[in-house]
Amino acid sequence: MHITKSEIPVKIDVPGAKARQLPDFGWAASGPVGAEYFSLGAGTDIAPLLQGLDNDACHSPHWGYVISGEVAVSFTDGTSETCVGGDVYYWPPGHSVRVVHDTEVVMFSPQIEHGAVMDHMLTKLAGATP
Repeated sequence: MHITKSEIPVKIDVPGAKARQLPDFGWAASGPVGAEYFSLGAGTDIAPLLQGLDNDACHSPHWGYVISGEVAVSFTDGTSETCVGGDVYYWPPGHSVRVVHDTEVVMFSPQIEHGAVMDHMLTKLAGATP
């Protein structure tokens, strides 16, 4: 199965960030896996949108590839790393992301866990308290 970027449904579309999420792209032992394509502008910081989740962090793991750009990833254990264009990555649960340079990433995530995180972020963007 394959799909073009433009065919992936847009889940979040705000100035500086567009998140596309295709549910049921595949299946893993833990359940359905979503395919995601994020276009993120420099300066985007998702930390405020994660407030209220466990440890104020994304609780979904992600596997992916940075097409272009640079992101700084911080983890709840106090460590951090930088991912740049051409990098393959795994981000375990308990992380946040800040965009250093305009970035395009492809991710594969457990659909149920990351769907809940994305819904939380949408609620925050709408100005409501989750």
